Amino acid sequence: MGARDELTAARRVVVKVGSALLAKSPDAFARLAAQVAALRGRGLEVAVVSSGAIALGLVPLGLSSRPRDLPSLQAAAAAGQSRLMWRWGEAFAAHRLEVAQVLLTHGDLRERRRYLNAKSAMRRLLEAGVIPIVNENDSVSVDEIKLGDNDTLAAEVCGLIDGEVVVLLTGAAGLFTADPSLDPTATRIPEVEVIDDRVRALAGPPAALGTGGMVTKLTAAENAGRHGAGTVIAPGDVDDVLVKVFAGEDLGTLLRAPAGAKESARKRWISTTLRPRGTLYVDEGAERALRKHASLLFAGVREVTGSFQPGDPVDVARAGDRAPFARGLVRLNAEDARRVAGMKTAEAQAVVAALPDELIHRDDLVLL
Repeated sequence: MGARDELTAARRVVVKVGSALLAKSPDAFARLAAQVAALRGRGLEVAVVSSGAIALGLVPLGLSSRPRDLPSLQAAAAAGQSRLMWRWGEAFAAHRLEVAQVLLTHGDLRERRRYLNAKSAMRRLLEAGVIPIVNENDSVSVDEIKLGDNDTLAAEVCGLIDGEVVVLLTGAAGLFTADPSLDPTATRIPEVEVIDDRVRALAGPPAALGTGGMVTKLTAAENAGRHGAGTVIAPGDVDDVLVKVFAGEDLGTLLRAPAGAKESARKRWISTTLRPRGTLYVDEGAERALRKHASLLFAGVREVTGSFQPGDPVDVARAGDRAPFARGLVRLNAEDARRVAGMKTAEAQAVVAALPDELIHRDDLVLL
């Protein structure tokens, strides 16, 4: 089968809806709920990641545009979240479907036990036929408001539910060869096999009402790919766009997951969910060893940056390079790691008491 035909076999998917799309039409919620209901009728399990809480909270606060200060953003999120859920509840009730509010912060995804609890709850909702409406808990989470990135959240939810496809609904018709508003010769790219620097260069600036853009969608697609899922960037204002996408029609841009990309659940959690607290810069010999799935020893470390404790995630990069090639859970704090960097194990044991055998164990290391 072709790549588009494979979408017809999907059984568990994530649909992300942006703020601009929901604000564009008074019947946007009803139209999207009808499409999700149609997918449910075909046997698909669907989780909806919905932006829009802050946009819906502007009116109660007497605001005409998205505020810039943190307290106003938090207040708008708090005022708008109930309105957002009411809209979705009303829309899905017309199809006799129940909805459930799921608010997540990065802390829920970073801490392993909370992550597994969220995973179990999401799975139970889907098994019960309930539509999870997922959003970042913007009223209390500083980082999530600062990032404003529900595209990334959609990829994380894909990991939580072991989804097969992420659909990012947007105002654009997909990824183009150039900005179609500036270049009349720009054409839509139907499919992307590999997200590389050439593809990233095609992304434009952030959106106006929301804070995402094509850049965040490509990043989300990369994260979804590590979960073994493909991503479709699709035009949300096309009639029955979701039904058409999962019927295999050529809409938007399909970003395929790399072959064999599905990692173990724990390693997916390390590589896509955790945020690094620092970086270990290593020599070429250590890089070669790590790429062959060895543990990171103290002798191969040339520089340590950041502030971290044992068990925290850190990036690993070759000395002189900015881009990390691996991420792992470190076994020393930053101060001790700096003290033993470059030392052989026997030397390091005389410097740090109760020294572990390695700085990062190979079972806690993921190549990016």
